[in-house]
Amino acid sequence: MDEHIAQGQTQTHAQTLTLTQRFEEDRSHLRAVAYRMLGSLSEAEDALQDAWLRASRADISDVENLGGWLTTVVARVCLNMLRTRRTRGEDPLDEVTPDADTGPDQEEGRPDPEQEAVMADSVGHALLVVLDTLSPAERLAFVLHDMFAVPFDQIAPMIERTPATARQMASRARRRVKGGTTAPDPDLSRRRRVAEAFLAATREGNFEALVTLLHPDVVLRADKAVVPSPEPIFLGGAVTVAQAAMAAIGRARFTGVALINGTAGLTMAPYGRLRVALRFTFADDMITEIDVIAEPARLSELEIAVADV
Repeated sequence: MDEHIAQGQTQTHAQTLTLTQRFEEDRSHLRAVAYRMLGSLSEAEDALQDAWLRASRADISDVENLGGWLTTVVARVCLNMLRTRRTRGEDPLDEVTPDADTGPDQEEGRPDPEQEAVMADSVGHALLVVLDTLSPAERLAFVLHDMFAVPFDQIAPMIERTPATARQMASRARRRVKGGTTAPDPDLSRRRRVAEAFLAATREGNFEALVTLLHPDVVLRADKAVVPSPEPIFLGGAVTVAQAAMAAIGRARFTGVALINGTAGLTMAPYGRLRVALRFTFADDMITEIDVIAEPARLSELEIAVADV
């Protein structure tokens, strides 16, 4: 009896060592899955912590594909977090604070806002904005299949649907990402370059470059939720508008180019949640109007898509 107990303990210990090693080997991949599911690096780290605790308590003796199994564990945790977020209407904390260890060999501390911004840039702000509009099940189906090549027959049990339904969900999400309901601007490539230049100049604090992108008679309108202010804001003239853009350097790090109602614009989305949209009107390669939108009702009316041109 003692011999059998000892063998069982040895086997369990070996499984734990194997799981620990594989979790560390796959940590970057698992974090990438969690980040695309949640849109927040700090929340992704929370998901990895939860996934590690669940995985470390599980019997993996019959698991043949440990990497795929860990991906499934992380995806299920993220799905639960998304559903809770929808139910409670929660937003992530504005500040990221140190937290407990998230598994074996995890570095101390939590992601700071700069790390969040870099990660958002690497994935794409517009993509994160669109993903945030999807239902949790649609988001999981799209992220796992289109971004990580997980088969639908593995995705279906996670969302309690058939593989065919999971495929349909991913297809709907794909159409949202591409923005299929609004005809794209025929000069989208040129418009996108102007929007990218505007964002780069704002991030760099390059006032002169901003002025060259703006029509001399450019106008900027900002709704009451942008500052906030008791009345909408109206500014005119390239110099005045460029000065206003300089005041938004802090916001620019969480801003990216997006397709807004068919043409190039900018979306500010800290932690993957849309907060402000800039709709541009163009004449040739200059910006003639900027509509800054922050009121939730107005934001919800916009069709945001990935400007993949």
